[in-house]
Amino acid sequence: MARKTPANFEKSLTELEDLVESMEQGDLPLEEALKSFEKGIALASSCQQALQKAEQKVAQLVEKNGDLLEKPFDLDE
Repeated sequence: MARKTPANFEKSLTELEDLVESMEQGDLPLEEALKSFEKGIALASSCQQALQKAEQKVAQLVEKNGDLLEKPFDLDE
């Protein structure tokens, strides 16, 4: 299995955003909308896994003297 790179994450996220935008238009035939929805679920899952891996990596990097320094992530900072 190929290792996901940040570029692949960005590409998947962009593709997911495009799918959502297309579906929000409401112009897709039912069959195509279902296929888009299925693909969107797969892309969202892939992106979520990539984010979880990145979070784990960050947690490993934020170690001091063998102790993990956990700090809440604040989007407003």
